[in-house]
This record gives sequence, structure tokens and C-alpha cells, in this order.
Amino acid sequence: MGVEGCPKCIKYAMFILNSVFWIAGTAVLAVGLWLRFDPKTKSLFEGENSPYVFYTGVYILIAAGALMMVVGFFGCCGAIQESPCMLGLFFFFLLVIFAVEVAAGIWGFSNQTKVTEDITTFYRQTYDSYQQSKQDALKETLRLFQHGLNCCGPSGNIQESLDETCPKKEGLDGLIIKSCPDAIDEVFNSKLHIIGGVGIATGVIMIFGMIFSMMLCCAIRKTREIV
Repeated sequence: MGVEGCPKCIKYAMFILNSVFWIAGTAVLAVGLWLRFDPKTKSLFEGENSPYVFYTGVYILIAAGALMMVVGFFGCCGAIQESPCMLGLFFFFLLVIFAVEVAAGIWGFSNQTKVTEDITTFYRQTYDSYQQSKQDALKETLRLFQHGLNCCGPSGNIQESLDETCPKKEGLDGLIIKSCPDAIDEVFNSKLHIIGGVGIATGVIMIFGMIFSMMLCCAIRKTREIV
């Protein structure tokens, strides 16, 4: 049954907004997968003592992105089929996701220093353990870590650059050695800004999505009561 009294502009806006929300979910999922499989951070998931704070956050980001895509899909279906039930469920799940995102954002920015410290500690422990035992597993983890971040050693001095786990440089580049703690801080500060930007944009989209879903749901019910 058509909803003649329902403003078509709201319906179309709802459909477009949910399409954008689905795309935003894809972006969040992409950022999570990027952090998971980027050569600069991939090695953090491969050690036995990998920092749980970081990889837990990344997996939550991946799950949230996938959930956003599903919720966006249901929102589009609810708008097309003019279903108050689907729109109500869409609003509820959107509200839950928004609350979780706000909480996760506050936690992430307030624990930024802790995440960096945990990863730096993990690197130092791996480096010290390898220097003592020369185990192949530790060597590979250290090599992936240092090649991915293009750094060498805890302090970045010339002696550390001679280690076989460090990236080899030629000419004047060999005189410029970045310590891995500095590289960790630089990488995660830059990526945190990207994540924050995606989160803010997604939050704005969710707010408008909740507003339009309730407007459309109320319009549909009002029209059906008249009919």
C-alpha cells in the first residue's frame, strides 16, 4: 500500500542518507583492515606478546564497520518498503552504534598515550629478547617491525643500524636513522587523526539517519491511520 501522505523528500533523503551510511561503514571497515594488514602495523599481530590494546581496538573497528554496512542496508530497505518495524529497528541499532562509537572515541583518544606505550614496550621486549636469544621467530618479528616502520633499534644509533634485522640503506640515507619508538609515535599519531575524522563524519551521518528514520516512521503511521 502506497503512502501518499508521506513526504517523498523524507523517504528519498532517508534512502540517500542510508546509502551514505553504508559507504561510511565501508570506510570504517577499510580503515580497520588497513590497520590490520598494513605492512607498518601487520607485525604487531604476529608476535606472542602482541599489545592487546591495539589489536582489540582494530578488531572492534572492523566489526563496527561491518555492522554499519548491515544496518545501512536495512535502513535502505525500510525506506523503500515503508516499513515502520524495520525503521524502528534501524533507529535502535543506530542509537546503539552511535553510543558505542562515542564511548570508543573517548576511550581511544584518552588512551592514545597508553596504546603507544604498550606498542613501544612490546617492541623493546622483542628487541631485548632477540639480542639475548637470537631466536628465529623473534628475528622475523623484529625484521617485519623495523622494515615496516623504516626504523632501527630503540635509540637509532649507527651500531644498531648494522643489525641484520634493520632495513639496509645506501649513501647518505645510511646516516639518517630513525629510532623505532619515534617511528611508532609518528605512525600512530597520524593514523589516529584519520580514524578520528572518519568517526566524526560517521557520527554526523548517524544523527541525521536517526532523525529522518523517526520522521519517516511517524509519517507512515499517520498516513495509515488516516487510510
